[in-house]
Amino acid sequence: MRRLLLDTHALLWWLGDATELGEQARGAIMRADAAFVSAASAWEIAIKRALGKLTVPEGLSAVVLEEGFLELPITLAHSERAGGLPAHHRDPFDRMLIAQAQAEELVLVTADCRINRYDVQTLAAGV
Repeated sequence: MRRLLLDTHALLWWLGDATELGEQARGAIMRADAAFVSAASAWEIAIKRALGKLTVPEGLSAVVLEEGFLELPITLAHSERAGGLPAHHRDPFDRMLIAQAQAEELVLVTADCRINRYDVQTLAAGV
């Protein structure tokens, strides 16, 4: 059973049909038993949109669900785990995704090589 969690950039690449998303990752997402999108990614996208750093249409949650992805809420246990991670990576959104992937036994689809410093299964998102 292959259960995936998409890093924010992997989600955006998928939604934009971007060439940055590698064929291996694209195929794994298509064949996954379950592919999750974290509330942390939606939060990160909303912040970057508000700051003018990202152009994403409104209604992201509906688009994510239409694409067949499952919503992964942030729990107290996820938050505690994220706070206890070693400081290999300072980005709070990535730390939350790492914690969620660990707690829920998900493979994190990411192009961020710093994430490999954690005890978490990853799948390369990039080409």
